[in-house]
Amino acid sequence: MEDIPLHILLIALVLLLILSGFFSLSETSMMAINRYRLKHLAKQGHRGARLTTQLLANTDRLLGVILLGNNLLNTAAATLVAVIISSFFAHNEFALLIGTICVTLAILIFSEITPKVIAAAYPEKIALTASYVLTPLLKIFYPVVWFVNLFVQGLLILFRLKPQDHTTHKISPEELKTLVLEAGHFIQKKHQSVLVNLVDLESVTVDDVIVPRGQIEAIDLEADDDIIYDQLLTCHHTRLPVFRGHLDNVVGIIHIRKIFNQMRGGKITASIIEKTMQAPYFIPSGTPLFSQLQFFQENRKRIGLVVDEYGEWIGLVTLEDILEEIIGEFTTHSPSQASTFMQQPDGSIIVEGSVLLRDLNRKLGLHLPLDGPKTLNGLILEHFQDIPEAGIGLNIAGYPMEIIQTKNQAVKVVRIYPALPKPE
Repeated sequence: MEDIPLHILLIALVLLLILSGFFSLSETSMMAINRYRLKHLAKQGHRGARLTTQLLANTDRLLGVILLGNNLLNTAAATLVAVIISSFFAHNEFALLIGTICVTLAILIFSEITPKVIAAAYPEKIALTASYVLTPLLKIFYPVVWFVNLFVQGLLILFRLKPQDHTTHKISPEELKTLVLEAGHFIQKKHQSVLVNLVDLESVTVDDVIVPRGQIEAIDLEADDDIIYDQLLTCHHTRLPVFRGHLDNVVGIIHIRKIFNQMRGGKITASIIEKTMQAPYFIPSGTPLFSQLQFFQENRKRIGLVVDEYGEWIGLVTLEDILEEIIGEFTTHSPSQASTFMQQPDGSIIVEGSVLLRDLNRKLGLHLPLDGPKTLNGLILEHFQDIPEAGIGLNIAGYPMEIIQTKNQAVKVVRIYPALPKPE
């Protein structure tokens, strides 16, 4: 090489650094590319995406050919610098040291760090373009890559590692929620909320949206016909449970419209109700909302009675309750439900003890714990481990509260104050 001009050697050195930078670009972009975006492009027929998918299907081969090219080029660049220095400085050790430092810096800056930073910023564009070059290179150097991977596989077996178990990219519900929330302007805010609620639906049970038994309107078949008629005229729901004698003895569900259609100008009686009522549909406590939504669809039901482990019904759940968990409130509630929250001039809020904690958190922006009791009354009773008296104050999850009224071994009315600032 002593006869080769210096400028030719320098040009060759620059080319080696550029080619090495290409392999560094390819390595980082291939590892950083969005796999789900890649699958989408491949399904649309993008040739570069298909090639990239094929390369990533065998990561060991892909990394083999990339690192083979990268290391060969870096070694060639270092050797070329040593030749240049030996030719012009007659094997001067100090010159060789300076040359080694310079080529190391050049490789780090121009062939490693800078290309990898660029590839991390634009992985899709670079990976799809690089796949057109890497695919034929892998075919050409496949025997060498295969031979090297024999030793790699041997080491993996020695250390009892099985990377093939991790090649499939699975996403957890929490990761899916993060992807949706990080979508930014690609998904509208309302759509983000709906998608997040859908992901959460499997972890939410019917107990989280149940209408407690004490708040349910129901028809007693043993009551006077006039009382039944007045109750039907003033009810705020389209469907009502029907019981006989006492509330534990539920015998059916009626549709108000069908009752009035059956009346035909006559008087509403218990016998008419019995003819039109449907058999009650019972739901085990703890059923996931998503599963219950499917059960409603399969059984063509819109309302179900929730029963505990002892077979006693503790409340009801409707199809509308589940839909509201997904898309937010859209139905009209009765006056008693509308007055659940009362804002006070001092910033506090008076709420009923029977209110669901999920409703409190969603409607008032609170962060009360949901992993235990489902109602505010249950949360307070768990906090005290006793039935508290009116006037007692407490603090749960940073929210000061005051018990306004207790009745029948339950907390009926509570005042919730704004959250206390967290100490720094």
